[in-house]
Amino acid sequence: MLNRVILIGRLARDPELRYTPNGVAVTRFVVAVNRNYTNQQGEREADFIPVVTWRGLAENCANFIRKGSLVGLEGRIQVRSYENQEGRTVWTTEVVADDVRFLEPKNRAAGPVDDFGPTYGSGGSGGSSYGGNRQQSMDDPFADDGKPIDISDDDLPF
Repeated sequence: MLNRVILIGRLARDPELRYTPNGVAVTRFVVAVNRNYTNQQGEREADFIPVVTWRGLAENCANFIRKGSLVGLEGRIQVRSYENQEGRTVWTTEVVADDVRFLEPKNRAAGPVDDFGPTYGSGGSGGSSYGGNRQQSMDDPFADDGKPIDISDDDLPF
């Protein structure tokens, strides 16, 4: 039997860090994952998936990611039930992540977000959501400045 989930998406809200009575860290957050198709109005929809992390991973998530952060995670689906205050049984489905990767630099998650992720720089025009005039950070070695790349044929591995 197999129960593995791999997701890539953005946090819909800041992670909530709590501790069990035994002192074990647990963090809960929601990841918004875009669907591969558009609805009848031409808009892309997303699924909002609850995620739980435990122990050191929970503390790292609480310290290093925020709403809008792009993350990749791997884990398992867990379905559980509990009784609410009215005595009714409530069923919940969540992903228990055992690996969370932070897919963008920490300083990048604080900027304005568009369809392709947060833009570089602070203030100014955020640029268009389809690769328009975005401000580029000087510390990003992979920034596209629009100029051709000068690579000799001898440098190519093929």
